[in-house]
Amino acid sequence: MIENLIRRIREKKSMLIAFSGGVDSSVLAFLARQALGDKALAVTIKSPLLPPGELEEAIMMAKWIGIEHVIIELNELEIPGFSNNPRNRCYLCKKFRFSKLKEIAMRKGFNVVADGTNKSDLSEYRPGLKAAIEEGIYSPFLEAGLSKEDIRKIARHLNLPVYDKPPSSCLATRIPYGENITLERLRRIGLAEKAIKELLGISMVRVRDHGDIARIEVYRGDRKLFFNDEALEIIVNELKRLGFKFVTLDLEGYKSGCFDY
Repeated sequence: MIENLIRRIREKKSMLIAFSGGVDSSVLAFLARQALGDKALAVTIKSPLLPPGELEEAIMMAKWIGIEHVIIELNELEIPGFSNNPRNRCYLCKKFRFSKLKEIAMRKGFNVVADGTNKSDLSEYRPGLKAAIEEGIYSPFLEAGLSKEDIRKIARHLNLPVYDKPPSSCLATRIPYGENITLERLRRIGLAEKAIKELLGISMVRVRDHGDIARIEVYRGDRKLFFNDEALEIIVNELKRLGFKFVTLDLEGYKSGCFDY
């Protein structure tokens, strides 16, 4: 499986990888580095949509892999219509991002722009996939028919530090469709999630922003951590300080793409 992926990547001669530092893009960057050496470049986008700590983790992961790493700054709130938070928000974002990555690839002489899209993504609501197709983005995992679990197995086999990293998504996914996305809302969501992670020692949390209401989602096994009076007081006070009037815990636990259904 790994040799087949390396062969596919090597055929491209050079590659720019859309690099978030998550499991999928890290495996892709590692294999591209093995296949292409200095002809592989990882590019991470720093933007208001990026959860706190993700940029630092991407930087560390790129260093671990040994791949050349470039960070560019973009602001998706400048995309016409994006701040209105339509259901095709992800399409607008990906179209914008991929066009910028293609410009960099052309300027630096890289043949293709690649991402970590895989077979599992096809079973979810991913309007950004349309943008990837339109922009000619290469997705070797999808081409090889690999699922998210397949990629995690490869990451574990390669001893990548991120093999068990929880899924991550942009901060805009915490805001219901149709409600405006603002810098202030993105900021308070990011700070709220950071505070809860640090207090409870968990790696995955979503703070869904329903205006005055913060709805906290964690893995089902982590729900019990909230049944502690001291922890609850700290969380409530911190989130109210950030601007929420009411703080709630979703008893069902974390649900990927909860606004997509």
